[in-house]
Amino acid sequence: MERRFPKGMSMRGRRAFLAARRRSVPLRVLVPNIVTLIGLCAGLTAIRMAVEQRFDIALLAIVIAALLDGLDGRMARLLKASSRFGAELDSLADFVNFGVAPAIVLYLWGFGEARSLGWIVVLMFALSAALRLARFNVALDRPDKPLWENAFFIGVPVPAGAVLVLLPFYLEKLGLPKAVLVTPVLALYAIAIALLMVSRLRTFSGKLIGRRIGREFIAPVVALSVGLTAVLATYPYLTLALGCLLYLALIPVAVRQYRRQAEQDTGLPPAIGHGERRAEDAPRQLHS
Repeated sequence: MERRFPKGMSMRGRRAFLAARRRSVPLRVLVPNIVTLIGLCAGLTAIRMAVEQRFDIALLAIVIAALLDGLDGRMARLLKASSRFGAELDSLADFVNFGVAPAIVLYLWGFGEARSLGWIVVLMFALSAALRLARFNVALDRPDKPLWENAFFIGVPVPAGAVLVLLPFYLEKLGLPKAVLVTPVLALYAIAIALLMVSRLRTFSGKLIGRRIGREFIAPVVALSVGLTAVLATYPYLTLALGCLLYLALIPVAVRQYRRQAEQDTGLPPAIGHGERRAEDAPRQLHS
């Protein structure tokens, strides 16, 4: 295919023109990274709001970061803008937004009288978030992985863990006396969420939901999405609390569903690590 150059351009100018084009990056490649950076700004803002004891705004910033985290990867795939840079940036942003920010919120809100114990607990949560992200980046999909396995995560994903660990805060806002949420209860709950993140229990991913829907379902799905958004905006603490309780209740369901699917697929009961390779044996691929 013949390339078109500006009229009268010399051969040297043409080479410089082609070199500049090779160095340029399409704007669509930047869009997912910009969304990731906006989410990172939300996470950093949550840390500042927590330091200033403005926990409501801190929670809002974390929720916004979680919503943006669900968008950047999908935008990268839709725009065909996946890149190694985007994958690394997304992991770093996730650690700050969902590992560091909720840990600081929980520490400053819930461990006022037990700073040393509280610091150990939130360190465990943040380190578990880092380990969960590292495992996600290294232990990647196998080429022969069946489609149904995409419906499950290994352990609780970090954004979900960030929302779950703040459940005591939602309950206090709903009227539960702070005296009930004593330090040992908060510590045990936060450690339990941290262990769920690094566990090998299967949880629902939702990746296979809504990949394609019939035309007759478009209007109901849009109406339901708008309704859920309105409920979250109107009753944020009740919605988040119920969502957390429902998510935790669905973990045993996901484990049983995974075992049932694995038995149907292989004809044998699944082992603990069924369907996975060891992290060091996984192919070096990237998820944006």
